[in-house]
Amino acid sequence: MHKDLEEIIISAPELEAGIKKLGERISTDYKGRCVTFVGVLKGCVLFLSDLLKNISIETNVDFIMLSSYSGRQSTGVVRTILDLKQNIEGRDVLIVEDVVDSGLTMSYMLKNLKTRRPRSLEICTMLDKPSCRKTRVPIKYSGFVIPNKFVVGYGLDYNELYRNLPYIGVLKKSAIKAKG
Repeated sequence: MHKDLEEIIISAPELEAGIKKLGERISTDYKGRCVTFVGVLKGCVLFLSDLLKNISIETNVDFIMLSSYSGRQSTGVVRTILDLKQNIEGRDVLIVEDVVDSGLTMSYMLKNLKTRRPRSLEICTMLDKPSCRKTRVPIKYSGFVIPNKFVVGYGLDYNELYRNLPYIGVLKKSAIKAKG
């Protein structure tokens, strides 16, 4: 375990098993269709990569980058940093996110992408923090429900650090102060 963590809440084998189940479920639900996976950068990268390895249907991938955080606090304002390159009109679209907590960013993204008239639009998140929700968002695929703790690893960061950890862990308060 990394020295800056209090605990590991989801191990690498648990992540692998959970992502495999999600991939199988998505493949079954979209059988015979091509799905556009929209990865929300940067946190989704490891999750999306492993999820795609467990998908047996046709896919294509695009990315979007939004920003609403500074350190570990949400600013409440969502900005689009990088937009989709593909036209999603008439396509089945699955948003792939690392974590849904307040729901504000996801709500913004859903409204934005719906204006582009996809055939279907659903959410797949690796981590779900329903206790943090400030607005309701319809999550169709959820890997793990976690408590309201600040987590890093497996793509999730604190000030761009810890993304490379192969598990999800709770960051120590002392690490937040030292690296904040």
